[in-house]
Amino acid sequence: MKNVKILLCSGLMAASIALYAQKPKQQPDPEGVLAYSLPATTLVLEVEAVQENFYAGPYAKYASKYLGIEARQKDSQVYTISKVSMTPYIEADNSSRHIIDVGNDRVRATFLKLTSMGLVAGADGNFGGEYVWRFPSPTSGDFSGIGLTSNLTSEDATLYRNVKQESTYSRVAVKQEIIVEKSEEKRAAETAAMIFSIREKRYQIVTGDTDATYSGEAMGAAIAELTRLEKEYMSMFTGYSEYQTQKMTFEVLPQKDRENQLYVAFRISDTAGLLPPDNISGKPVVLEVIPQQVAPSVSEDSKISKKARDNSYVTYRIPSICTVKLSDGMNVIFQSRVPVYQLGTESTFPLNMDMD
Repeated sequence: MKNVKILLCSGLMAASIALYAQKPKQQPDPEGVLAYSLPATTLVLEVEAVQENFYAGPYAKYASKYLGIEARQKDSQVYTISKVSMTPYIEADNSSRHIIDVGNDRVRATFLKLTSMGLVAGADGNFGGEYVWRFPSPTSGDFSGIGLTSNLTSEDATLYRNVKQESTYSRVAVKQEIIVEKSEEKRAAETAAMIFSIREKRYQIVTGDTDATYSGEAMGAAIAELTRLEKEYMSMFTGYSEYQTQKMTFEVLPQKDRENQLYVAFRISDTAGLLPPDNISGKPVVLEVIPQQVAPSVSEDSKISKKARDNSYVTYRIPSICTVKLSDGMNVIFQSRVPVYQLGTESTFPLNMDMD
């Protein structure tokens, strides 16, 4: 058994060495030349989501009956996108590299002074623009804390209990007292009555319709305490929520050769929150990049002079102004316009061009 383990280890080491030896090494650029890469744009998304953990109240199903309000009756957890900021960054596109023979007398270094905004110089940072979107949480009217009167009323009813005695029936009143556990609905009714009692006392203090005298800080303290008590009792019906914030950063690098410029920027799940694009357990949030059509600079019938063709050239990129849309499949979260280099146009300029 020991010999088998030694053979297995030796085989794994030999396979690892063989794989490492087969890995191609990156070849250095030729000596005496200047190599440069065209710029590319990466869209960096900083996303903020709010997690809500909701805990339903024990009397939620009686909220409509005793308080006249609708309450959520089940515990739930949900993530909602609250903020998105997008910043386009410039980086070297290593898939598009060019070489210039700097030993040529006609070559000038003027092009090195050009900025990366559509030209060939090294990246000078981002575009300086940050696009931020904030999304207020959808809300509906909340009238749960309003109202001084109970949601219930009483009606007169006549009840009869007949007791058979020989050949006739007569009414008999029977009284007995037993101790029983209060039902859940009974406890809910008493809690609702306490809420209305608190509201009534607070109303009396504010309007001065009370035997006690409140003024200044005493009145404020009394009202604050009654409001706190009401909130506690109300949570038995309406439940309560706890919130946490989650922040993550995602990057999207548009690809020029893609026919469909749709990218899954990230995913969001009600249980796990923000997720990377390759985690299929979440709902996809899609980034669509729509390049603007660019008119050709030279018509097909135009002819370029022989002198122009004989010059040495430097290749550069003019960025495409793209409409960027972020959506969750149904709703557009935001839309804006940003320049994207790799989706733009590649052109050239002569090296011996006088820029002075």
